[in-house]
Amino acid sequence: MPPVVLSSDSHVFEPADLWQTRIDAAFRDRAPRIQRIDGADQIVVEADQILSGIGLISNAGARFEAPETISAQGRLEDVHTGGWDPAQHLKDMALDGVAGEVLYPSQGLFYFRLADGLLMSAIFRAYNDWLAEFCRTDPARLKGIAMINLDDVTDGIGELERAARLGLAGAMITEYPLEHRRYDQPEYEPFWAAAASLGLPLSLHTATRRQGKIRGFGEQTLRDASSRSTKAFYPALSMCDLIFSGVFERHPRLTLAIVEFELAWAPHVLSAMDYTYRERHGEAIYRFRDGMVPSDFFRRNVVLSFQEDAVGIRLRDVIGVDNMMWGSDYPHSESTFPQSRKILAEILAGVPDDERARIVGGNTARVYGFDVADQYITSPPLGDRVAPT
Repeated sequence: MPPVVLSSDSHVFEPADLWQTRIDAAFRDRAPRIQRIDGADQIVVEADQILSGIGLISNAGARFEAPETISAQGRLEDVHTGGWDPAQHLKDMALDGVAGEVLYPSQGLFYFRLADGLLMSAIFRAYNDWLAEFCRTDPARLKGIAMINLDDVTDGIGELERAARLGLAGAMITEYPLEHRRYDQPEYEPFWAAAASLGLPLSLHTATRRQGKIRGFGEQTLRDASSRSTKAFYPALSMCDLIFSGVFERHPRLTLAIVEFELAWAPHVLSAMDYTYRERHGEAIYRFRDGMVPSDFFRRNVVLSFQEDAVGIRLRDVIGVDNMMWGSDYPHSESTFPQSRKILAEILAGVPDDERARIVGGNTARVYGFDVADQYITSPPLGDRVAPT
């Protein structure tokens, strides 16, 4: 049987009226909305806080046809309807040859920037309700990831437990919290325990930093390019905070997915963590039991979601084949859709069949509970394109 292809990182695109119709009544006048400004649709929250255009979180396929046209500017009518229509979403998966997907938000990524934690939590609750309904169309193929705000840890635990009751398959938290509340702080301990007990993997997804503008300031700046090119810095810090503070030693069943940051950055960080632990006892002050070192916890508790990191594939023996999950990023501008199978065949050329199977689907099935033994989830050979149904 050819390998089952599962995307560990795909997206919905939230309906334009999602928050106006679903958010708690007390927040209705501050709810996020799409607003057309100077011919382009912008994500706006509260009175006039513009968070982002929508061009980079839609526009799938443009990179193959006209990459010079990709920008933050975009319009709703140009977004793939599969973003909010689950029936069309499943058809797009068939077109791309993808048997199942783990689903993240699109507009919702930017709401981690909000200063008002109560508003953020209300936005996340409304989204989680809608996403659970979306996934119920085909729960065997569609696995949703809840959005969780940890400004109030007790509230975050409550929403995590509610997400589990809704049938969602995991939860995402900010890739990098406020500096004085980084993930080595003991206040988060009950949340890690809850996630481990519920068996819900936690995700750090790109574009979800808690504070400030993600990239440069102003309309045009080279700092945007510099920040995008080094974006793995912040989730690497968060991962190190979790490992060095002993979170995974205390919660061995906790899984952390670092999503849409590719792979090749990891080997050096693993080496640097072990060196620091071994030779800088004054910095790595938490000491592990049983001779464990930081890279051991990475290999046991952390998985990396990538799109097309051919260099990372060559380093798979250092990273760990079981720590790697492929994702298409549908329907965003950098997505491999609708050429995912072609791209996978190219970057996995020469990879042994058993390793290939784990990378393109087996690891994602293990982490998120896809039943790959079921007949529904067979896949054609890599490189083949599936006709729409």
